[in-house]
Amino acid sequence: MTTFFVYDSRLNIDLPRPSKEWHDYSPQEQEQILLHWERVRGMIPDRIQEIEEDIEGLQGKLAQEENFEESCRINGEISEKASEINDLWIWYRTSPEKTQGE
Repeated sequence: MTTFFVYDSRLNIDLPRPSKEWHDYSPQEQEQILLHWERVRGMIPDRIQEIEEDIEGLQGKLAQEENFEESCRINGEISEKASEINDLWIWYRTSPEKTQGE
């Protein structure tokens, strides 16, 4: 199973990176993969909340910032973090199902 998931440092979670088609995994492998994925999915809302708190902090800095270039940099950080949240929600909605064994 360790080859099925790869840690994504941008999102701070394990992401699926299958080496073969889903139906080519045995039912037992699929079960293990799904259990791991459910644990990862369970962490996503907490991860989103952490990023939202980071964004709030950055927005506070932005409100106080008078330097235009620094304001642009902070805006860029906010945009990147918003993109991370979007990607996390996409992954959160990803839910493969176990296929029937042959």
